[in-house]
Amino acid sequence: MPHDTPLIATIVAGLGLAFVFGALANRFRVPPLVGYLIAGVLVGPNTPGFVADAGLANELAEIGVILLMFGVGLHFSLKDLLSVRAIAVPGAIVQIGFATALGAGLAWMLGWSMGAGLVFGLALSVASTVVLLRALQERRLIETERGRIAVGWLIVEDLAMVLALVLLPALAGVLGGQEQVEVRSGGLLSLPASYGVWGVVGITLAKVAAFVVVMLVVGRRLIPWILHYVAHTGSRELFRLAVLAIALGVAFGAAKLFGVSLALGAFFAGMIMSESELSHRAAEESLPLRDAFSVLFFVSVGMLFDPFSLISNGWPILATLAIIVIGKSLAAFVIVVVFRYPVATALMISASLAQIGEFSFILAELGVGLKLLPEQGRDLILAGAILSIVLNPLMFLAADRMKPWLEARAGRTAPSGEARPIGPATEPGQVASVAAPAKEDGPPPRTRLTGHTILIGYGRVGSLVGASLKQAALPFLVIEDADKTLAKLKAEGVETVAGNAANGDVFAASNAEGAKRLILAIPNAFEAGQVVLRARAANQTIEIIARAHSDAEVEHLKGLGADTVIMGEREIARGIVEEVLAAPKAPTAA
Repeated sequence: MPHDTPLIATIVAGLGLAFVFGALANRFRVPPLVGYLIAGVLVGPNTPGFVADAGLANELAEIGVILLMFGVGLHFSLKDLLSVRAIAVPGAIVQIGFATALGAGLAWMLGWSMGAGLVFGLALSVASTVVLLRALQERRLIETERGRIAVGWLIVEDLAMVLALVLLPALAGVLGGQEQVEVRSGGLLSLPASYGVWGVVGITLAKVAAFVVVMLVVGRRLIPWILHYVAHTGSRELFRLAVLAIALGVAFGAAKLFGVSLALGAFFAGMIMSESELSHRAAEESLPLRDAFSVLFFVSVGMLFDPFSLISNGWPILATLAIIVIGKSLAAFVIVVVFRYPVATALMISASLAQIGEFSFILAELGVGLKLLPEQGRDLILAGAILSIVLNPLMFLAADRMKPWLEARAGRTAPSGEARPIGPATEPGQVASVAAPAKEDGPPPRTRLTGHTILIGYGRVGSLVGASLKQAALPFLVIEDADKTLAKLKAEGVETVAGNAANGDVFAASNAEGAKRLILAIPNAFEAGQVVLRARAANQTIEIIARAHSDAEVEHLKGLGADTVIMGEREIARGIVEEVLAAPKAPTAA
């Protein structure tokens, strides 16, 4: 007997087609997310064949956003957030204002009202959480200064959009829309317009402040305590469940009780949890679900897109895309440069923000419901989101190509010894040398070491290897991309190269040609394989030692050129057997 199972059908169709088209995209050297978007278009209502449940797909995608922001929070801290406030707050506000003005100008050209222009411009001004974070994760930039600025910028945008969502119903009558509209949402969004504009603003700020206070006072003690208590039970299943329950529970509670967005609530939950010693394990446990549900986000976006709108709304779509990809990018670039940050930082921030996503859809739906935004505006926002997400990887590629040229021009116009602030955390009156971290100002300098060991990664395994190398007085350098670890190594006098070893410029700085040995202490076999290929191409005689977690990974790395691959589970078993065989036998009875 057949059963009506729209949830299962949506998950199976979404993930199944996303895998097929993501694999095809990867085969043709296109980012997999393009394949995920195509999968969404195919299961959407605008193409023939199977149509997935759009409502369910959106809710599943929201879980992906929650888990993704929670994961970012796990690698962030309150200190990191405050350290970028001087650039993130004014930068985000100015960029939102500039993009809103451009959107309002296009709306005026299309003959729309002032209210429509305001909603349209705001929708074009806010970047997608998922797209930005996926881009930073792929490039391993979240824990760098550039990554912290981008995430801080994102948090300010989220707060601004929360404020916009609660003010629009109150201002709808003034802006030419419906004065009284039932908005089906919880928390702040259900505040009646009768409170007045300033009343709504006051309550909004009070509730957001209350959420922050609760998280910092109660959450800071309660969340780490729960994690440690569950960890002591020895149950991995319970620990994984606790991590997911905290992430989803705090996000949902923040939205319902305080009106804070789900993404922002999840970010704060992760940031509070990061203070626990178990935060690394929590990140590992949430990773598989995070990846799966973030794929469903892209599928849900693709479902909203009508391919035929490219024909009926040709030039307005191009104009919308230009505002998102060019207008926002130029504004962000200029703002970051004005704050005297390096060109590399300005380019990365501008490329990160050259797209729109989930908040834009929410604003568009609210605008249409309030009779402020015409349905054509919603179609333009959807088309602009799809196309900007597809083009976003190309924006990063263009930024990488432009960086050397712009840095060369900057070098001719600025004295080489000029001091600049290293970041917003610098105290007033203090300046730092222009010798900022190499990863912020271009390719890192090449090491002068020869006959040395290159150690990739300085986590739980890499730190033990490094300590042994130091004790044996063997020359070595570490390639690592976590700022806190880099600072600790530099304080200990260990030579470091900042960045991802899979990056050509970063790996070249390690002088693999003159190195004696390469040790890959990172757990990711796919990334390790890329490094093995680079090392073997640079030096045919270098000894390569890697780690793996399965026989398949061992074969993969050896096939690429690794000399020795050590599988953790096998070494543990060997150690146990050696202890058993070495134990003295019990004396036999006479």
